[in-house]
Amino acid sequence: MFKKIYHIIANKHFLSLAGNVIMSGFGLFTMTLIYRSLSKFDAGIWVFFQSILLLVDTLRSGFLTTAFIKFYAGATEARKTEVAGSSWFIGFLITGLLVFAGLCSNLFAGFITDDGLRLFLKWSGLYYTLSLPWFIATCVIQGEQKFDRLLYLRLCNQGSFITFIILLIATGNITLINILYVYFLSNLITSVFALSKKWTRITTIGNRSIATIKEIYQFGKYSVGSALSSNLFSTSDTIIINFLLGKPALAIYNLGQTLMQLVEIPLRSFAATCMPALASAYNQNNRAQVIQIMMKYAGMLVICLIPAAIIGCSLADVPIYFIGGGKYAGTEAANVFRLFLTFAILFPPDRFFALTLDVIHQPKVNFYKVLVMLAVNIAGDFIGYAITHNVYGIAFSTVLTIITGTIIGYVALNKYQKFSYLNIFKVGYEECTLVIKQAFGKRKIAS
Repeated sequence: MFKKIYHIIANKHFLSLAGNVIMSGFGLFTMTLIYRSLSKFDAGIWVFFQSILLLVDTLRSGFLTTAFIKFYAGATEARKTEVAGSSWFIGFLITGLLVFAGLCSNLFAGFITDDGLRLFLKWSGLYYTLSLPWFIATCVIQGEQKFDRLLYLRLCNQGSFITFIILLIATGNITLINILYVYFLSNLITSVFALSKKWTRITTIGNRSIATIKEIYQFGKYSVGSALSSNLFSTSDTIIINFLLGKPALAIYNLGQTLMQLVEIPLRSFAATCMPALASAYNQNNRAQVIQIMMKYAGMLVICLIPAAIIGCSLADVPIYFIGGGKYAGTEAANVFRLFLTFAILFPPDRFFALTLDVIHQPKVNFYKVLVMLAVNIAGDFIGYAITHNVYGIAFSTVLTIITGTIIGYVALNKYQKFSYLNIFKVGYEECTLVIKQAFGKRKIAS
């Protein structure tokens, strides 16, 4: 019995899912503390600052993460060392450019009236510098599929941040600027932890090569597009709401959207474990297997999200009140959450189409797809705002964006290997049935 439990816990899929569940739980708890401690206006500033900060950071993470895992996983030790060293070099270069851009933009800070934007221009460079070591460590850990280490690293980051916020509340020092300070401190602690555990492979920087740097660059300049697709559209929503509807409306909208982490949990977990399997099938030139793996992961998520969306829609007011408190009761936040849950079943195919396109060396398609999706999203936001003059119009534009991305990804993948979109649901149902049988001991499935 205990041996069976150990095998379940040690399974890479379980560790990846558990890590994302725990981190999303921590994230929601953090947002609860911040939303209940700050005014709607200050909460809106924090939301805007974080959105822009993480969007720009996606230029670094999107450029390196997928490329690193692709070239690192399953390679010889000599190749791994070369990839790690070359990635460190590129990481330093991108971080340096971000810091330099931040310093230059500060020259124009006096002309900027938006509080969230001023906060970003002043402090973003420090965040990118402090977070670089532990970001590279996450790439190494995912490439080696040691998801227990990834969990420890994230626990260090989120756990320290929550601890500091609780201390601020307990001492009566909870302010926006103090939250910012402890946010930086938690990133510093996490990077020191990663360096002390030797998970960053920083010593390999001397083993970088021009050829590998070029290889990562050629792949990364397009793969950054698929990474941007997961948050670029919500960030464009954030920017539009911030300047058209104001900080309180942004806080309300983000509260409803934040709960969508419940959907992002399985998406991120399955993506982390799916990519090595896709890469392995692609490297064996097994096109049918590549598509089958993609349909398996995307389909299972769609099937699982349908009942979750129904339950979430019926109970939406409860988590909104729990996280935001009384000042958010009766606002649009619960309905925004319901709208996103309704659209959620469209997310998995789009996400896994993008992931598969990266693996089969088509990141360029993802890049152009993102540009089209962004144009659709921004146009939809403005049209929605013109019609409703509230956050509902912004939320509705999301469905058009996801449909656009799904169509582009589907057409591109069919040029690689023919498959039916409807088969995603069929394969997902069959896989879910097998998992349920396994859980009840009726059938043992190889991982």
